[in-house]
Amino acid sequence: MRLLQLHADSFEYEPIKKETENAEELVDKSPKSFKDIVVLLVSVEKDDSQSSIRSVVESIKKSLDDLKVSRVLIYPYSHLSNELASPSQAKIILETLSEELKNSGVDVTLAPFGWTKKFTIAIKGHPLAEQFKTIKGMYDEEGPVTTAVVAERKLKSYWYIMDENGALIPIEQFNFSSHDNLKKFMQYEVSKSRVVTQIPPHVQLMQRHSIASYEEASDAGNMRWYPKGKLIKSLIEEYVSLKVSEYGALEVETPIMYNINHPALESYLSRFPARQYIVKSGDKEFFLRFAACFGQFLMASQATISYRNLPLKLYELTKYSFRREKSGEVVGLRRLRAFTMPDCHAFVKDMNQAKEEMKARFRIILNVIEELGVGKENVEMAIRFTKDFFENNKEFIVSLVREFGKPVLVEMWEERFFYFVLKYELNFIDNLGKASALSTDQIDVENGVRFGITFVDEDGTKKNPIILHMSPSGAIERVIYALLEKAYADQDKGKVPELPLWLSPTQVRFIPISKEFIDTTLKFAETLSEKRIRADVDDRDETVQKKIREAEREWIRYIVVVGERELKSGKLSVRNRLTGKIAELSIEELASDILEETKDKPYKPLPLPVLLSKRPIF
Repeated sequence: MRLLQLHADSFEYEPIKKETENAEELVDKSPKSFKDIVVLLVSVEKDDSQSSIRSVVESIKKSLDDLKVSRVLIYPYSHLSNELASPSQAKIILETLSEELKNSGVDVTLAPFGWTKKFTIAIKGHPLAEQFKTIKGMYDEEGPVTTAVVAERKLKSYWYIMDENGALIPIEQFNFSSHDNLKKFMQYEVSKSRVVTQIPPHVQLMQRHSIASYEEASDAGNMRWYPKGKLIKSLIEEYVSLKVSEYGALEVETPIMYNINHPALESYLSRFPARQYIVKSGDKEFFLRFAACFGQFLMASQATISYRNLPLKLYELTKYSFRREKSGEVVGLRRLRAFTMPDCHAFVKDMNQAKEEMKARFRIILNVIEELGVGKENVEMAIRFTKDFFENNKEFIVSLVREFGKPVLVEMWEERFFYFVLKYELNFIDNLGKASALSTDQIDVENGVRFGITFVDEDGTKKNPIILHMSPSGAIERVIYALLEKAYADQDKGKVPELPLWLSPTQVRFIPISKEFIDTTLKFAETLSEKRIRADVDDRDETVQKKIREAEREWIRYIVVVGERELKSGKLSVRNRLTGKIAELSIEELASDILEETKDKPYKPLPLPVLLSKRPIF
């Protein structure tokens, strides 16, 4: 940010005409005069952020103290820099600067933005009357200031619990005695603190099981995935994509970066409270996507759509989406800066169709959460909406709560600021009492118009659709975080921790009692592999007991020790880690049990060599 600070005896300006589309409307265009005032001619630059505003406020406050003045006029002035922010960004920052100065006790006037103005000034004659200041901006931990980010900080929320009967109970009056996780979730949401003060248990588990880890050569929140983790992640991706395909969505692929000055995107960014990575290419700036919305909306805006095509469902599994979360909030798989997001948008005719479609999508979400192994009992639901939407659509909202089957947290706003009128999400509460959103859906009433998306209605007229934004699982990385945290909680309760069998990198571990049985166990493993079951062989030069302990430590469900007795009888002694029991089963019976439990789930082969002696250690 660049400022020319002038201590003036007098200053007068007069608005002449609009220069930009986002110039404010002026009822009174008469000249405005000021006496004994500090005038700030301000150029807002591309990299200015919340920290820039704080620095400017501190600098101005010091100058006002030195000058013994309490009145300031902020005058938008684009002629001090060649690296100007976009008009929408500049307007937001100037408005925020004005508000911050007012909050600091300064008498502030903000001259109209986006207008050609003429002015006259009489500057006082003393050494401090004219000062030029450069406040270096950067995309810092807070990120660029957008309308939505500012609104999110200022937004007044009213918090309630809604029960299955539709009763809306203020959080202070609700009895949380049998809803411990809901209470933790409420406290987490109301506090709005996301700072990491303790490392969650899943971090140690993801490293111990060679699933994922931090990559020091990259930015925080960008993970490396080892073979086992890549298998787990890929299986979840495939399952979620299958469910969305069965729902009738059309799978597409779109770019990961977009021009920050594209008119529709610039407008959308100002309405979305996310912090972006910025990439420069030549003299243009691009932001890395934080969802698949942009690509799908731009694609839909160029499609020919009839009312007969509605609801039109588009789907993309983004590899990757990016949000430049604060470093103090980034931890493990809970909050990342690069993540894999299944993103499904439905373009619908009107609000009635939107509500019916959202009900159908909610049932899909509940099924996905159950089948992924997280379980409805381990998530809490939040529904967020405006007061007007609630009053006009109460029965619809209550129907979602009934479908969920237990009380939910409600956040109500007096007015709509974001592009949606309703959103809900299912949140997992981890072992530290922190909540993370998984599945979500929204009713978007702005972006059909913003992106110029139209459909031809029955009467032949073009209309803008309402858009639903759904992620059936939330970020894939967060699903794995939830599964690991759930396993840790089970262990803490004295239960056996594990991943769902269909996600286990090794489903069966064969342990030959001596080297002469390695070939036999390899044949068993091959037989299971042909039946789409992941089996490996521990051929290392270790004791059988140590091999069993290590298999249990790896959370392998079925452990089979093979020796002379098993060869003669044709039956395997199969240890079930979950029950601790040993059953005598044929290879066919073992396969049948596993396939029954993993039916309707995707399969991928063993991610590492079948012989443990051949494996690298990650």
